[in-house]
Amino acid sequence: MALVIILLLLILILGGVGLAVLKLLFWIALILFVVWIIGFFVRGAEGARWYRR
Repeated sequence: MALVIILLLLILILGGVGLAVLKLLFWIALILFVVWIIGFFVRGAEGARWYRR
């Protein structure tokens, strides 16, 4: 019985840590996406294309 309780606690702890890391990665991805969009429009306003260097 103790083994089952320890296993369930371990699953809950690892699941909680996993969700926290996933939430952190989601926010980082969202911030990078916003920066990319801003850079895309700023660069596009100059009329320059990255493939015509």
